Amino acid sequence: MRNFLIVGGGVAGASAGYFLAEFGTVTLLEMEHAPGYHATGRSAALFSEYFGNPAVRALTTASRSFLTTPPPGFADGPLLAPRGVLTLCPVGAEEQFAEMLADGLSAPTPVREIDHDEVHRLCPIVRSGWYSRAMLKPGAMDIDVDALHQGFLRGIRARGGQVITSARVRSLSWRDGLWHAAADAGEFAAPIVVNAAGAWADEVAGLAGIRSIGLRPLRRTAFLTDLPEDVGLPEDIDLPQGVGLPQSLSSARWPMVTDVADTFYFKPESGRLLVSPADATPMPPGDVRPDDLDVAIGVERLQRATTLEIRSVRHAWAGLRSVVADDTPVVGEAPDAPGFVWLAALGGYGVQTAPAVGRIAAAAATRTPLDGAYDHLSPERTHLERHGTPTSKAAFLTERWK
Repeated sequence: MRNFLIVGGGVAGASAGYFLAEFGTVTLLEMEHAPGYHATGRSAALFSEYFGNPAVRALTTASRSFLTTPPPGFADGPLLAPRGVLTLCPVGAEEQFAEMLADGLSAPTPVREIDHDEVHRLCPIVRSGWYSRAMLKPGAMDIDVDALHQGFLRGIRARGGQVITSARVRSLSWRDGLWHAAADAGEFAAPIVVNAAGAWADEVAGLAGIRSIGLRPLRRTAFLTDLPEDVGLPEDIDLPQGVGLPQSLSSARWPMVTDVADTFYFKPESGRLLVSPADATPMPPGDVRPDDLDVAIGVERLQRATTLEIRSVRHAWAGLRSVVADDTPVVGEAPDAPGFVWLAALGGYGVQTAPAVGRIAAAAATRTPLDGAYDHLSPERTHLERHGTPTSKAAFLTERWK
């Protein structure tokens, strides 16, 4: 049996640990008092095969079967639920809309253009004069993020692994054939370490003297606002006293709504509306807080695209989406440090790609072949992009150490 250390207890690290537990004993170190405190716990919770570049969409599709049919006992209920995404074309963005429409036709569940009447039926608060065209992405679904995350963590424990919280890693070094981690919760060692530290992944690599991948944490803001009780009801509807709103007209059934320029999105959430201005402000790793200006921008964009008048914001928060230059996840063994496996730069795609990237990280850690080619996820590419383009891995390593 082999031992594995995982740094970071978000959904990505938990997924890697879940799959690695098939090969040996997993010790997962989470710096916060509970796993998933940062990016995982602040996710928009959407599964979308229309989202991201081709590499990201392929990882999402590769995750679909696990999310649709998880292993027996993994979760108490379904991990996915119907939602859909309604994408609007602001006047003047028709060329961008046409490109997105053409691209979306190749998705596993193709997009389709819809008329103004169907837009109003799907989401009655959309302001008719604000957009010129619209499309529906019917295959997008809500993800039960907590059920997915906890299922991975339970799997680690069920196979004899440990999930240790309040265990921030303070030093990481290689000696005597093992990675040694000194953390707030004690000393740990294993021949393989998986760096799934989210926005802190470059910092963890720095502790070990491993070159960074150029990670950029970006702040994303979201807030909840109340909806009027009669929002979206047709003017001629007359419900008898004591009769509730038909489910087909309930705001809970609305799709997520966004625009082709990705300047905002909103979706129903726990009887309210979750709204984001889709901001991406560079920030250092940390427990970020929402900026009042970003919240105000979100309110303004929501009111411009809908008939709502927002008088107050119920709750606002922010999280970090960590990316590298090509906006593609970094998964694989470090070229300059055998036994050090990157699982980072998941951007806003970490939850929906977790089953796939967890498997890939586990395969890299155990050097197990996988069906499919995933070289484009390798951390080596980030070094080549930032430090020139040697013609081979051997040339890269020669340049690295000369």
